Amino acid sequence: MTALTDGLGLRTGLRWKLSAAIALVGALVAIALSLVVHNAARVSMLDNARDLADERIQIAQRNFDLYQKPNFPNIKVDDPTLPPALRAKVEQGRRATYVTDRPGGVPDIWAAVPVKDGRVLSLHTGFTDRSTDILNDLDQALVIGSIAVVLGGSALGVLIGGQFSRRLRKAAAAAGEVAKGESNVRVRDAIGGVVRDETDDLASAVDAMADTLRQRLEAERRVTADIAHELRTPVTGLLTAAELLPPGRPTELVLDRARAMRNLVEDVLEVARLDGASERAELQDLLLGEFVARRVAAKDPEIEIRVVHESEVTTDPRRLERVLFNLLANAARHGRPPIQVTVEGRVIRVRDHGPGFPEHLLAEGPSRFRTGSADRAGHGHGLGLTIAAGQARVLGARLTFRNVRPAGAPDHVPAEGAVAVLWLPEHAPTNTGSYPMLP
Repeated sequence: MTALTDGLGLRTGLRWKLSAAIALVGALVAIALSLVVHNAARVSMLDNARDLADERIQIAQRNFDLYQKPNFPNIKVDDPTLPPALRAKVEQGRRATYVTDRPGGVPDIWAAVPVKDGRVLSLHTGFTDRSTDILNDLDQALVIGSIAVVLGGSALGVLIGGQFSRRLRKAAAAAGEVAKGESNVRVRDAIGGVVRDETDDLASAVDAMADTLRQRLEAERRVTADIAHELRTPVTGLLTAAELLPPGRPTELVLDRARAMRNLVEDVLEVARLDGASERAELQDLLLGEFVARRVAAKDPEIEIRVVHESEVTTDPRRLERVLFNLLANAARHGRPPIQVTVEGRVIRVRDHGPGFPEHLLAEGPSRFRTGSADRAGHGHGLGLTIAAGQARVLGARLTFRNVRPAGAPDHVPAEGAVAVLWLPEHAPTNTGSYPMLP
């Protein structure tokens, strides 16, 4: 059943599950109590009827002994329809009563007693209409009461479950904000409420876990930033010293590696700053298509640029340029020409015609110091797209990645290129703490 539910993707709220559970328990309890009450009432009425029949047969027995004939209503002598079980008791010299059921379920009351000459004096009466009406009224009351219990339990379950559900939804929303990097959000404060229950324990545990993870990440970020900062001075000195070496192939190799090390240190410092969530965009109004075309043409005239629809945006031009150049550098390093840049409204697309992005990047996003598959091994440090994603986050933008495949082609067919798409926000990213840059 669980597999079927998972396969169908069914999802129900806590309030409905709790309501269904309470309604089911209430229905079971109501049915059980109704059966017990019905049987107890029926047995009590039958016992009263048997006692009454026993009293009547005793009176009939005394009258028969006096007058030698049955002179009491419904009294018979040696009734052939007398139940065999009752006849057997009477033949043993005992007075007894017996209950049988008619085809319609209405009970018959029998009473018998032995008299002189081995004969049997018996009394046969049915269940009175008044008793039947009382039992029917009782059954009707039990049914109505059971329905009321089920409906009341369902309503109570909806109310209680709704409260739990609201608290859990608030906790989930607050946890989502924490996952997005909002350091001031506390799950315990978000759920609120006066009554303390297990959701408060869960919220406190999530807050404690978030604090611990935040402290560890901050410690790692500080260590990374400190190491990169300390490396900046000796790397700069190494590059300066290498530039003083005499011209030649060894000097070129040393300069190339020194520049690569300097770029790596700068990238690590930038990643550390972005991880600190303290970066703020300096916003300006600009025409996106014109801005992208001018910057891309200045970087590489061979890149194809197409502006489908011009749009005015409010963003940080320096950070936007950083994202754009990192995407172009990644396409040039790992892809194949032609590289195409398309601007459509607030959306920028950068496409190459190489082997495509690795699967882990499509599934998890950019990861630092992870360059991907064998096709991309040995090139770069995996920081370019990480920095691009971090700068996009500061801009309030969204950066997505996908591979281009022929229409209808299965996943194992090689990609025909990689596409990185930057979605700029409609409004200035004030939620990140950005501020407009005054002219």
